[in-house]
Amino acid sequence: MSVVPQPTVTLDDRFARELSEMAVPWQADEAPDPRLLVLNVPLAAELGLDSKSLRTTQGSRLLTGTFLPPGATPVAQAYSGHQFGGFSPRLGDGRALLLGEIADPAGGIHDLHLKGSGRTPFARGGDGLAAVGPMLREYLISEAMHALGIPTTRALAVVATGRQVRRETLLPGAVLARVAGSHLRVGSFQFAQTTGDVGLIRRLADHALARHYPDAAHSEHPYLALFEAVMAAQAALVAQWMLVGFVHGVMNTDNMTISGETIDYGPCAFMDEFNPAAVYSSIDESGRYAYANQPVVAEWNLARLAEALLPLIHDDQEKAVALATDALGGFRRLYGDAWTTGMKAKLGLAGNPDDSLQSLIDDLLALLQADRVDYTSFFRSLAAAARGDTDPVRIQCDDAVGVDAWLHRWRALGPDATALDRVNPAYIPRNHLVEEALAAATDGDLMPFERLLEAVTSPYDERPGMERYAAAAPEDFGAYRTFCGT
Repeated sequence: MSVVPQPTVTLDDRFARELSEMAVPWQADEAPDPRLLVLNVPLAAELGLDSKSLRTTQGSRLLTGTFLPPGATPVAQAYSGHQFGGFSPRLGDGRALLLGEIADPAGGIHDLHLKGSGRTPFARGGDGLAAVGPMLREYLISEAMHALGIPTTRALAVVATGRQVRRETLLPGAVLARVAGSHLRVGSFQFAQTTGDVGLIRRLADHALARHYPDAAHSEHPYLALFEAVMAAQAALVAQWMLVGFVHGVMNTDNMTISGETIDYGPCAFMDEFNPAAVYSSIDESGRYAYANQPVVAEWNLARLAEALLPLIHDDQEKAVALATDALGGFRRLYGDAWTTGMKAKLGLAGNPDDSLQSLIDDLLALLQADRVDYTSFFRSLAAAARGDTDPVRIQCDDAVGVDAWLHRWRALGPDATALDRVNPAYIPRNHLVEEALAAATDGDLMPFERLLEAVTSPYDERPGMERYAAAAPEDFGAYRTFCGT
């Protein structure tokens, strides 16, 4: 008789030990009938976890937080946040739990975190639960981002709970098991700041340095170096978002990580037609987090981090402000360099000097906006144009004279067709396909989700039979809106 493997995982509670003021011990709600919907087998292997054991009933209980390995101390993390510009001093994990930190076989440390595991003391009137659709959305889009090479939290699994969740209607409930370098946020530092306890701010900063930026800990001014490291990571991250047409949708300070990983895939989307004013969140009525505003918001959020770190940067507040302001002044250069380098790669012109390309880039973006061209399809079709077939590009643009003139200038610079294929994806999580997959999954059919996941996790490799996953949205798809799922 074969023995069913039991899940074994060692979880450290370092965050809870070192920062107890920011960690509320808590237990996940029981899942009446846990059933694994999707398991990230490659990620499990990276973490040194046995996929077979995670597929067992006990594995599903581990992934919903109702079976805990010895020594595990699940906690709800405390943090503050500016939400759409308004400050909330006490947010925290309202429907989430940090199960603990796990060491992978190479020695890397990762958070194992749950989403949708029930109400916590930070729930603020919410039910603490999550539905299948939004949890599968996070799984799908975070894995697409990972495949695109963009730093991101990742989904280990989605487990159906067997409980119904009430939103506009009753929906099947689920828990997401998420993995991250950490869940430290700008909002974590804001929470420490609200306590007035400089010792707590220092311990939090030391925790962040040890976890993410150990080299900065040995600099002459470690806390200023911490700020500069976070700033550099975020400048690079947001540039990558912009280059693939990703709109986060809810760039609150509690959703900006210290690690530089993308976190929280609620009201998010990839642009269809190029539109700097693109907004996909149903609650972003002012367009604060529109596509073109993302670098500006990132800089604003980083200023809030600098404010929280001021007592550590220098004992003299005036000098601390001057040092932090000077450091923050480097954000636009860092972002601009990252974006320009990335855009040159998207055009197959990585070896060309920057000053020769700015007008070419500006004119292209103006053309894409005026003709409402599909952003992903246009850049993917440039490889064909570099090889001599300009029709796939030309048919996307109404302004034939304008696009021909632009193509003439671009081709004269000798774009690298092979490099273009490597940097411009054929497949992204297109909004109409995401909605189709999530609707089917909510009704119990995971096949569309699995097929779309297959496409977006190998985004640069075109495959026969997957043409619909590379096609733009149908004209009748209409305006797209996303919701936070709470």
